[in-house]
Amino acid sequence: MNFTEAFDILVLGAGQAGLAVGYFLKQRGVSFTLLDGRGRLGDSWRERYDSLVLFSSREYSALPGLALTGDPVGYPTKDEIADYLGHYARMMRVPVKLDDALVSLTRCDDGFLAATAKGNRFSATSVIIAAGAFQKPLVPLFAHELDRAVAQFTSANYHRPEQLPEGRVLVVGDGATGRQLSSELTATHEVWLATGKFRLVVPQRFFGRDIIACFETTGALRADKKSWHGRFVQLFDPIPGWRLRLSALRRAGAKVVPRAVAAEGRCIRFSDDASERFDAVIWAIGYHDDASWLQIPEVVDDRGNYLQERGVSPVPGLFHIGREWQNNRASALLAGIGNDAAEIAAEAVEFVQAQTARA
Repeated sequence: MNFTEAFDILVLGAGQAGLAVGYFLKQRGVSFTLLDGRGRLGDSWRERYDSLVLFSSREYSALPGLALTGDPVGYPTKDEIADYLGHYARMMRVPVKLDDALVSLTRCDDGFLAATAKGNRFSATSVIIAAGAFQKPLVPLFAHELDRAVAQFTSANYHRPEQLPEGRVLVVGDGATGRQLSSELTATHEVWLATGKFRLVVPQRFFGRDIIACFETTGALRADKKSWHGRFVQLFDPIPGWRLRLSALRRAGAKVVPRAVAAEGRCIRFSDDASERFDAVIWAIGYHDDASWLQIPEVVDDRGNYLQERGVSPVPGLFHIGREWQNNRASALLAGIGNDAAEIAAEAVEFVQAQTARA
């Protein structure tokens, strides 16, 4: 095992959340680095499905201190964002260690100790987990009851229609991703969409303005999660784009059905007791945390998800950034990560200074 390298603060993850918090740490005069297991900055975006275009315009898709190039009212692709993140790290001079996956984080006498797949060890007084809101895709237990002849994908490993066999495909989950994939696949497949709770769909542009700009103007984008405004936004969590309304998907050829509840052989059963055969299924029902490397029991719940409130974990010195609804709707978005990053960076630096003063 290689020698231990010591920092004031270690940031775990070099995606948009990690880079944003790194931007603010750079201004605070502490020693820190970002640690990420991927080979290139932005690869978490490159790995997503090929046709992904952001809901937010370039004006609302940039990190603190560096605008996206191109038409500010146009919508960036996922590869454009991936390249931007690499450019951002270079321009902001954020220190990053890539291609060395974290295998464990433990507590030690004076802070935390991180061990990596390459045998490196990093100690830090404080740690900021910037693992992102979308880690391991959720797959229901009944998926294992499907016959092997049914091709199964998740929103993480589906990339393009050519991956799927010919025939009938079921997309399970009608959030933004599920609806986008259903819309895309209607051109090449017989598509069924299994729905869940009510979803509010709003136009991508409203009276010529980007809907994110409208949310910003009305206060919906940054309304605190505990406020009545924030609770309203959480309840409906609107999806931008008229083409993603169920009525529009039906017109495009998709068959909309109730929640998927069971599987047997090549069939999926729905909540109305109807059952249909499928050639492929895409699970797009959300994500859960991957905390298998986090060897600190008191910071995860009984399902293995991170415990935190507004980015602060139960263990002093351990923080989070980039969580969905960490403070508001913008917390996990490029448009809003900066505010949360500034707060968490300040809290982590304050913790380090307090520990230093005690020493």
